[in-house]
Amino acid sequence: MTTITLKNIPGNVYKKLKKLAEINRRSINSEIIVCIERSLQSKRVDPDFLLQKARQFREKTAAFPITDDDFEKAKAAGRA
Repeated sequence: MTTITLKNIPGNVYKKLKKLAEINRRSINSEIIVCIERSLQSKRVDPDFLLQKARQFREKTAAFPITDDDFEKAKAAGRA
């Protein structure tokens, strides 16, 4: 098995990892491995759920149309 050394872990991240490890009755090392494994696993996406969310968002923003010109101006203003 390969060994990895983690350096400069922010204190708040370490505290969260330690708390999760305690809750799950794991060592911090085991908790980090579980976190890495979960982040690398592909997640199934329900296309119907995503479409429903997109439609809901579209309904909420329908009163605020934006043209390509408006969008380009906003992008340019953000670079100033």
